[in-house]
Amino acid sequence: MSRFTLPRDVYHGKGALEALKTLEGKRAIVCVGGSSMKKGGFLQKVEDYLKEAGMEVELFEGIEPDPSVETVMRGAEAMSKFQPDWIVAIGGGSPIDAAKAMWIKYEYPETTFEDMCKVFGLPKLRTKAHFCAIPSTSGTATEVTAFSIITDYQKGIKYPIADFEITPDVAIVDPELTHTMPIKLVAHTGMDAITHAIEAYVSTANCEYTDALAIHSIEMIQANLVKSYQGDMASRDAMHDAQCLAGMAFSNALLGIVHSMAHKTGAVFADLGAHIIHGAANAMYLPKVIAYNAKDETAKKRYGVIADYMHLGGSNDDEKVKLLIAYLRKMNDDLNIPHGIATYGADGLPAEKGFVPENIFLERLHDIAANAILDACTGSNPRQPSQEEMEKLLKCCYYDTEVDF
Repeated sequence: MSRFTLPRDVYHGKGALEALKTLEGKRAIVCVGGSSMKKGGFLQKVEDYLKEAGMEVELFEGIEPDPSVETVMRGAEAMSKFQPDWIVAIGGGSPIDAAKAMWIKYEYPETTFEDMCKVFGLPKLRTKAHFCAIPSTSGTATEVTAFSIITDYQKGIKYPIADFEITPDVAIVDPELTHTMPIKLVAHTGMDAITHAIEAYVSTANCEYTDALAIHSIEMIQANLVKSYQGDMASRDAMHDAQCLAGMAFSNALLGIVHSMAHKTGAVFADLGAHIIHGAANAMYLPKVIAYNAKDETAKKRYGVIADYMHLGGSNDDEKVKLLIAYLRKMNDDLNIPHGIATYGADGLPAEKGFVPENIFLERLHDIAANAILDACTGSNPRQPSQEEMEKLLKCCYYDTEVDF
């Protein structure tokens, strides 16, 4: 038996934000990141609509990118004081992910962060509050997923919390919120979305329900991502739906080692003054992982199907895999994303010399590889890498070299 879980309601299209008026409750806490939602007037709209629904509203602001365990604990404390029956998270993946983890701690105050990280091991939520997610970026799809990514800065590791309990009750996918996204964010979140769809399609946990969502999402992203990056707002709107479909796919089919590697390299070089932004990490690692996974015959066939739906040509699966890899690398070029960690600048753009020196990368390689193998996303990857293989793969991602093993 398999399970397929989505939010109870997904409101989508322009003006979908007004669905907040229909929520029933007494108190809502609104979790938000930086100032972009306030500047765009969306935060005020959220407050107004919730008040129109008859609720008292409190804000929890300032959730940082790559939210920390400490932020989660502070938010849960604020919730304990306010006692909301709705948690409304608005913004990019970070505030929504943070709010999901706060929700667990609010409902079960004795829960430790270590308890949260036990894969599909959470107790029943919704004893105190329901959850509404409103994404402002087109990539993570956390508004429809059973996942949350929280960073333990003391360890320099991003941990995925994975449990169907944290799938939101309501998702509001309103494309108007994405129109002010900086283009770098459009690029990185878009490549995150296509990675979600491709990994879901070749995952060992794929099924008929997830396949349809993954394939259609890939088609939509192929048609719209670069145009959205170039400023076409109709394509920007389409990308908001495409990333949500990819999220529905991967939340149920799970992911693979592109994400395992992205989680474990994202914050591990923070002491050097920057993160490897999640979407950019996925974009750099995806072509390498496809080459690695394609040594598995089932995965190779599935990559071939993806290439067919993308109309890339090729007379056999080996050719199709090569064409798919070439296409994704060209997308990275079109979106101004580097091809390897060695040329990844501190600002997330290509640089002659990246911010991670070779000697430091090699010093940390063993531990990064070991942690990536233990990541929750590794289990559903088509090939299970050994420590040696994971280190070799990470080296290919650093130097941008061919994967031939």
